[in-house]
Amino acid sequence: MTSQAESERDESDAGLGALISERRRLIGLAYRLLGSLAEAEDAVQETYTRWYAMSRHEQDAIDSPGAWLTTVATRVCLDLLGSARVRRERYVGEWIPEPLPERTGWISGRPGTAAADPVDRITLDESVSMAFLVILESMSPAQRVALILHDVFAYSFAEIAEITGRTPAACRELASSARRRVRTSRPPEVPAAHQARLVREFKKAWEAQNIDALVGLLAPGATFTADGGGMVPAALHPIEGEGIARYLTDLAARASGGLMVLERTVNGRPGLVIEHEGVTVAVYAFDVADDRITRIWAVRNPDKLRPWTAG
Repeated sequence: MTSQAESERDESDAGLGALISERRRLIGLAYRLLGSLAEAEDAVQETYTRWYAMSRHEQDAIDSPGAWLTTVATRVCLDLLGSARVRRERYVGEWIPEPLPERTGWISGRPGTAAADPVDRITLDESVSMAFLVILESMSPAQRVALILHDVFAYSFAEIAEITGRTPAACRELASSARRRVRTSRPPEVPAAHQARLVREFKKAWEAQNIDALVGLLAPGATFTADGGGMVPAALHPIEGEGIARYLTDLAARASGGLMVLERTVNGRPGLVIEHEGVTVAVYAFDVADDRITRIWAVRNPDKLRPWTAG
């Protein structure tokens, strides 16, 4: 009897460990779908709440708990995406996805799978870049789900159809249209070392308040978008071209002491972090093409800087 009880306990512990190990992957999935780590954590928490609300008999009847968790998490995210659109219509200023610090467990794909056709897939690193997340914001929730599940997490269209309640053909078309939007919205990603060099030169020019140097680093049609969420001062609308250099040098001239501009990895790409007396007050993400900076995203909303200030 003791041996049987111990065996059952071991199986229970192993099952619990497997469930917990899914959490990191689920947060990675939910973050890509929602663009917010806080919302992703809430979605995954809701998913586990639904799992533990079932009886042990109901849980044992599920062949693949991991697949069940993915299905539920995706559906929770779809519900949140619908309500998020309403909330963002009331958002003060521009809404930018929540930036994440240096690569950790949130870059993770579906274990044990590989892309059948790498040309048709988004790489894990690219799938958390700020540029990619911003493009996702322009898609419908269904397009976003089909693209992320197939191109990033390597789910088949038959599996995606089961999760979303659509046909495999419809899911394939959704992913294809989403992929076309990605390809037409941004040029191929440049090597990280190349972007790091441009970001470093940008930092030096900004600290020196050198407008000419800043203009020289920016593409003619470059845009600067800030997100203060109505909680801190930030430009309410995107700034373009040479106006970016003037805006940033004016910020530097008006800044009080104790500010530090640090080179950091932002969503897997070289970026900048602004600290005031040791506290992160802004995170800058960049997109680069043809040896020029094309886009700058400046997140100042304190709620979105939690991963940069915790511990």
